[in-house]
Amino acid sequence: MSQEIMQKSVLEALLFLSGEVVGVQSFRDILGLPEADIRNLMNDLMTEYREKNRGILIVEIANGYQMVTNPEYAEWVKKFRTTHASSRLSMPALETLAIIAYRQPIIKAEIEQIRGVNSDSAIRTLYDKRLIKIMGRKEAPGRPFLYGTTREFLQYFGLKDLTELPTLKDLNREEAA
Repeated sequence: MSQEIMQKSVLEALLFLSGEVVGVQSFRDILGLPEADIRNLMNDLMTEYREKNRGILIVEIANGYQMVTNPEYAEWVKKFRTTHASSRLSMPALETLAIIAYRQPIIKAEIEQIRGVNSDSAIRTLYDKRLIKIMGRKEAPGRPFLYGTTREFLQYFGLKDLTELPTLKDLNREEAA
């Protein structure tokens, strides 16, 4: 087995085992390779998976990589998910998360002003699931916490970074269609 094939196999095994985003630094620590080599190997793997139209793909997310299901097979994945439901977010939690994602950093009072209801429970749920974090305190009376999204948020929604969030204009267009 060539060195390159072995290195790719190790990368695949680590991604599969993790089930989450694995940072480039973690791969560097394990394989002892420079970042450029890791990225080249990962780009090769991503191309191989994509060209063979596999059921899973490797994608770059938040300066790391993750194995995800191929969107081409979303219909079957959705069927599977509905019969094997995992921990899902409630509608209030999703609303709160959307507000935080688009308005971060934001304080709880601003979230509640937009939603029109108390958001303690939704914020606690999102914080416990590590989808949001405390980014600091606002320079205002009471010095309230400022909330923002986390790397886990990017992973949960399969985003490389926040620029991949659909714009509000795009969302309004979809809603109108």
